[in-house]
Amino acid sequence: MTAIGPTSDTVLYVNGVTKVFDGFRALNNLSLVLRPGEMRAIIGPNGAGKTTMMDVITGKTRPDTGQVVFDADTDLTKLDEPAIAQLGIGRKFQKPTVFEHHTVWDNLLLSLAGDRAPGFALFARQTKAERERIEGILRTVRLMEHRNRRGGDLSHGQKQWLEIGMLLAQEPKLLLVDEPVAGMTDHETAQTAELLREINRTRSVVVVEHDMDFVRALGVRVTCLHEGSVLSEGTIDHVSADPKVVEVYLGR
Repeated sequence: MTAIGPTSDTVLYVNGVTKVFDGFRALNNLSLVLRPGEMRAIIGPNGAGKTTMMDVITGKTRPDTGQVVFDADTDLTKLDEPAIAQLGIGRKFQKPTVFEHHTVWDNLLLSLAGDRAPGFALFARQTKAERERIEGILRTVRLMEHRNRRGGDLSHGQKQWLEIGMLLAQEPKLLLVDEPVAGMTDHETAQTAELLREINRTRSVVVVEHDMDFVRALGVRVTCLHEGSVLSEGTIDHVSADPKVVEVYLGR
């Protein structure tokens, strides 16, 4: 256990977290600190613990040991998934899930933070503030021109952007994004890097990704996981040149 502990200068504090499933050590004394306003890229081979780490942060999985603290003073290990989401932690899974039969606009309307719910949101009168909020998100996620298209008619990349927009509508302080550019074209990948950098101006972001060119385009601190703990951490150049990372991940 480190001596410093979570402070006002940490939005996410993961310390000594271990999780074992049926004898398999998915996380092994994992420690990670994320500063407010930071974007961090998480890389590593399959089975390194990336998904389990996200599951622990979002309350889907409880760690066997260790601390997971959000915003300096909230113990996430004592909360369930809905409570953690309400705190301001949003998670985007690898496969996009949008309301395929609703328009892009209505997908965002249904996702707005507040009292709207699927049963009545589309029929309730939209306020000026809601319209302006949706328009702002549409601009951020590059979908203003597609506002009236059905979610199901979007390309794979556009669906990824829409789901990121749906998370932004919930006003998260911390956004966890899992392999956002898997299956995207080169052009969409470049736009997604730009989009995430823009989002990072107003909130903290953790990106799990295998595409090293994309990680390099983000230009952020990189953490490489292996066998459930941190193998290497630093700039993309530092991590890419680490012989341990080359051996277990990049050399494959």
